Amino acid sequence: MPNLIPATDLSAFVSRCLTACGMPEGDAAKVATLMTRADLMGQDGHGVFRLPMYVKRILAGGMNLTPRFALLQDRPASALVDGDNGMGHLVMQHATELAMEKARKTGVAWVGARQSNHAGPASLYAMLPAQENMIGLYLAVGSANHMPPWGGTDLLLSTNPIAVAVPALQFPPIVLDMATTVAAYGKVKTAAQRGEPMPEGWMIDRDGKPLTDPARAAEGFLLPIGGAKGYGLSLIFGILAGVLNGAAFGRDVVDFNADAETVTNTGQAILVLDIAAFTDPARFRADIDDVWRQMKSSERMTGVDEIRLPGERLHRVMAKRTADGIPLPGALQERLATLATELGVAPL
Repeated sequence: MPNLIPATDLSAFVSRCLTACGMPEGDAAKVATLMTRADLMGQDGHGVFRLPMYVKRILAGGMNLTPRFALLQDRPASALVDGDNGMGHLVMQHATELAMEKARKTGVAWVGARQSNHAGPASLYAMLPAQENMIGLYLAVGSANHMPPWGGTDLLLSTNPIAVAVPALQFPPIVLDMATTVAAYGKVKTAAQRGEPMPEGWMIDRDGKPLTDPARAAEGFLLPIGGAKGYGLSLIFGILAGVLNGAAFGRDVVDFNADAETVTNTGQAILVLDIAAFTDPARFRADIDDVWRQMKSSERMTGVDEIRLPGERLHRVMAKRTADGIPLPGALQERLATLATELGVAPL
């Protein structure tokens, strides 16, 4: 059974590790908060699981610990941020806060980012505007290519996720967070660490046969959701978050997992809609409550015990883990203990 770790303890540990690597304390605390929130939400492939990889990249010189963010383009309702190869969490928190500031004035704002890095789960940033009577939509180019174009075999596309968060009144926000592949690659990596097989349908090998051993993931590729439609979504999201921002796309994407030194130039984008620009926020959020009720009260098919809305599991997991602690598998705890020794910091 995994041990349960209080969120405060996990966040403090992440902060200690990043500070030991040379990251300023304030920035380390921000990153630790966002990483821990990922684990609280049940996004286990994007939380503390990623810490050893982040540390490896930092120590190899592949990431800038003291970035100076620059506005390459700045208009009333849009901007392009250069993250100066900083930690992706810091770049995207900055970009999201900028988009929210602009949306309060213009009603809608789109902020793109280049020279960023892996930033954790997409929902982290879509949910920030939802706390402020806004709707958030986030797009990113994934941090490694694991999917070919439909019908091809060259790995030219990534999971390229999208997240949308819509606030309600009495209910939690509706949160859609999905990769354009059947499974995010982080799930493949966590399955490998746990020694668990993958379900059929996540990956196939180059002969088109199902691949269920995560240790053999390099021999195949991820499958897109909905066949060619998922390929199309990955392509378009990659263009909007990557090509439009002057960030890496296609053959230029650096495998974050295999290469710790090369600058990734990761591209991301955040769109924020101020609900007040369209309608009364309280009324809108009450209407979203009604959407909740309609969906939940739908007559169910035989064998279905509950209809869930996007993000409903996320909120349940967050409530449980906030109260009980975050479960960390033994293999991950061992890796984090080793990391603590290597960095000379107090372990969990």
